[in-house]
Amino acid sequence: MTRTSSFRPVDVVILLAALALPAAGQVSKSKKIFMITDLEGVAGIFDSDTQCMPYQSPRWAESQKLLTGEVNAAVDGLVEGGATEVVVWDGHDSSRTLSVTDIHPKARLLAGTPVSPTMELDSTYSAVVFIGQHAMAGTERGILSHSYDSRGIQNIWVNNQPTGEIGARTMLAGYLGVPVIMLSGDAAACKEMRGLVPNAECAEVKQGVSRTAGFTLPHAAACALIREKARRALERLGEYKPYQTAGPAEVKVEFTPRGTQEFPPREGVERLNDRTWVFRGKDIVDAWLKYSSF
Repeated sequence: MTRTSSFRPVDVVILLAALALPAAGQVSKSKKIFMITDLEGVAGIFDSDTQCMPYQSPRWAESQKLLTGEVNAAVDGLVEGGATEVVVWDGHDSSRTLSVTDIHPKARLLAGTPVSPTMELDSTYSAVVFIGQHAMAGTERGILSHSYDSRGIQNIWVNNQPTGEIGARTMLAGYLGVPVIMLSGDAAACKEMRGLVPNAECAEVKQGVSRTAGFTLPHAAACALIREKARRALERLGEYKPYQTAGPAEVKVEFTPRGTQEFPPREGVERLNDRTWVFRGKDIVDAWLKYSSF
């Protein structure tokens, strides 16, 4: 006897839809990336006066184009690697470098001042990457190396370890539970990054022979390398852990003679000599923010 099926066409649609859904525990997780940008680590940048001063340097327009190309290459790589959102922070000289007319259409630009002392970075991000980053002040053969203020700060130490922008922001990210996974810059910046995160992907776009000279990749080659490193970094996201420092922290800042500052007396703030101050706190963020923003 032939049995009439009770399976309706609508049931087929429902079944196919169910099969298309990911199994429990397999739902894809969003990958929100925070990109910290600077200019001195970009390929082809060697001179602050002629290249790095917003609206004043004679080659400023070229510098903007070089940085934008590297940023957009990194966004391409991150998207290829699975990023669902990329926030690009314009981090050079009071956030006056990147433009919405040229930034990657799949990125969101964070620009202008002021922003929060922690750059609007929070625990919702999956990872941090650095693009165009330079090494800390005093680094041998670090192209245009400095720590936040090239004219005002001589040295910074965190718990007696020399620290620059790479280190401080890697510590901030770690405090928030966010790993740093990639950096582009010169050889000295890459070495500094790997001292903190040994398995970080690094795009070495130039190599210094002095603070203001060195060998550089052509722009197209630098962008290709950055794109590949960004893609690989995000594909390896599961291998990275946040860089974390436990317990109380001490930030010591030695200013240059022209950059010497005064700080009001308060708990955790101590003057060591005419140019050196110490800032102590219950953790790295507490200590650092007694001095300044990240």
